[in-house]
Amino acid sequence: MAPLNLDEARQVADAMLFEGYLLYPYRASATKNQHRWQFGVLAPIGADTGDPSVQRTECLLEADDSATVEVHVRFLQLETRGEEQLWDEGDPVERTVTAEVGELVRGDVVEPIVESGAARERGGVRFVREPLEARVTVSAERLPGPYGGLRLRILIENTGRWDANGRGNGSGSSTRDAVMRRSLIGAHVLVGVQGGRFVSLLEPPEWAMPAVDGCSNVGTFPVLVGDRDDIVLSSPIILYDHPQIAPESAGQLFDATEIDEILTLRTLALTDAEKAEARDTDPRAAEIIDRVEDMPAEIFERLHGAIRSLRPVRPDRSDAVPTVYTPVDGDGDAERHDDETAWWDPAADAGFAPDRDAVTIDGVAVRRGSRVRLRPGRHADAQDMFWSGRIATVTAVLHDVDGNRHVAVIPVDDPGADVREWQGRFLYFDPSEVEPVETEPMDDAAVRR
Repeated sequence: MAPLNLDEARQVADAMLFEGYLLYPYRASATKNQHRWQFGVLAPIGADTGDPSVQRTECLLEADDSATVEVHVRFLQLETRGEEQLWDEGDPVERTVTAEVGELVRGDVVEPIVESGAARERGGVRFVREPLEARVTVSAERLPGPYGGLRLRILIENTGRWDANGRGNGSGSSTRDAVMRRSLIGAHVLVGVQGGRFVSLLEPPEWAMPAVDGCSNVGTFPVLVGDRDDIVLSSPIILYDHPQIAPESAGQLFDATEIDEILTLRTLALTDAEKAEARDTDPRAAEIIDRVEDMPAEIFERLHGAIRSLRPVRPDRSDAVPTVYTPVDGDGDAERHDDETAWWDPAADAGFAPDRDAVTIDGVAVRRGSRVRLRPGRHADAQDMFWSGRIATVTAVLHDVDGNRHVAVIPVDDPGADVREWQGRFLYFDPSEVEPVETEPMDDAAVRR
């Protein structure tokens, strides 16, 4: 049985854990650093900040009863620095629950998490940590049918109770500041299996689709990590399967949707006084300032970017979905430009008619007016994923300069469909991400309705 290798998964999980921990310009006095802790907050029961107390992960697994599941629950616990409570640092906490699949199928495995309150001195500064109570519940159930799959369920609960008049509401602290000191911050799970494999919830095999639809994830988004499909990262941030840390990155910058080069340049542009305040704000801020100031030229140059999608403009793909063209003039075949015509030459557009061209999908010619079901793949963004399984009307079949095709659609139940049609604001999908639901296209009048 191959041992789990969590090293790569931990790198990605750490990026999720510290997302938004500290924002540029990395000073405690910066306005946006007064409103931290946005991701994966599990507040004590009874707190009125709007943060939930429970996080639930459900994912699919193929394994027999002897397979071993490891659940690594990870979060930050806050420590308040100084008597005036001007800044909270986050201390990573990890708890592991290990059980065989057979045990999880027979009943819940429950693990309490108790972190006592404490005070300590570091560098002549007093740090205070509030007590924290939580619980992890892990269970599994066999799926009906012949495929042998399981649904794994992981529940993380903050079981502490909030008393608005109790500890934590010190002078100068807002209600949310005080609640966060009794909360799990950036809560997420790394789940590994020895002797089995996880099933993608983004691109499941056909047999697993009904089970995927039955998974209920609350505050989390489970994705596969690594190349053996034996690890899942379930975090409050939406990712694709198999996420990786860009090799060009020299270290964490904590700022949401960070672009290393821009943030590095901005950090270098801080005044000496601003850098000094950032260093005094948090040890992780000090590490950022030191790193960017000492960054070698060759490391800085590689931050400028990388292209990972280079390929031939006209690849030889025998498995490509064939495109069926409709003559644009109604009088014989449309004339296509040859391979010598540059993409920016107007002649390159000769013969292309998005409102008449079609693409063959599952043996059906899909063109303007066709009805399709949306099945976004791994390259879709979060907004596209919200439309998964919905019916849409095709408005055009488009081609880009690399020879790829795109299906422009409007969801039929979109209340703003008329406005989308009028403005030309369509959703775009690869032909592999749509399924035809009608063999004959509707006319233009039906498309406009």
